Amino acid sequence: MSCRPFPATARTRTGVVPASAAALLSAGALLPAPAVAAAPVTSPRATAAVLDLDADRTPVVRGADSAYDTASIVKVDILAALLLRAQDAGRQLTAEERGHAEPMIKRSDNTAADALWRKIGRASGLATANKRLGLSSTTGGSAGKWGLTRTTASDQIRLLRAVFEGDTTTQPGTPSTPLGATALNARSRAYVRSLMGQVVPEQTWGVSAADASGSSPALKNGWLQRTTSGLWDVNSVGQVTVKGHRYLVAVLSNGSPSMSDGISLVERTARQAVA
Repeated sequence: MSCRPFPATARTRTGVVPASAAALLSAGALLPAPAVAAAPVTSPRATAAVLDLDADRTPVVRGADSAYDTASIVKVDILAALLLRAQDAGRQLTAEERGHAEPMIKRSDNTAADALWRKIGRASGLATANKRLGLSSTTGGSAGKWGLTRTTASDQIRLLRAVFEGDTTTQPGTPSTPLGATALNARSRAYVRSLMGQVVPEQTWGVSAADASGSSPALKNGWLQRTTSGLWDVNSVGQVTVKGHRYLVAVLSNGSPSMSDGISLVERTARQAVA
């Protein structure tokens, strides 16, 4: 896929995206390989899932909980899969692995994601990890196209719980198999949270719009223009704090005519979902 300039109307939480954002796009914020367009989308649509960690046990879903392309939000899932592999081997991440993981989350670097996608075993490795993380409706992209992984808003909340919670959940019939938050140990969860809290300012739009306090967001965004339709997939997942409550929020969207339109749709949907 050829990189296009960042739309001039796209905004961060604090204002107009600076010109340096174009460099981020070319550095790896877009999927590196041409995307095979899915079925044509005639109008923008979005689905949000929200969980109040301080009050609820079941997320609330707004919109049809159908599958969307992940674009770069799958990078959190890739990192979780990598950490599970390291845990199983009784070790921490190597310097090389950290050297890929950190730019992959902080800057949405695609070259780093390519390396770790291969490291975890691509789609099959992601599927193995997701069974342990409790995700049931996520399918890894084929032919190396991790950005075309398909997921639902509910599954993204399950992944966020694996990062931001510490519950004990076990797979039915196999109580010795940890799922959900217990699949990632405390060190691994803290590492993912730390990286999600250090995303470059140009990429802190999205679910952070639901947090009117202006506190530092912990999130990961994804955006992808489909080559056939020219329309945009724009997604955002993370944790926000509103009126003293911690919320996990996942907003998935597609069919926007521009990236800035997609960002506006995601932020509007996030605010409405939390409110």
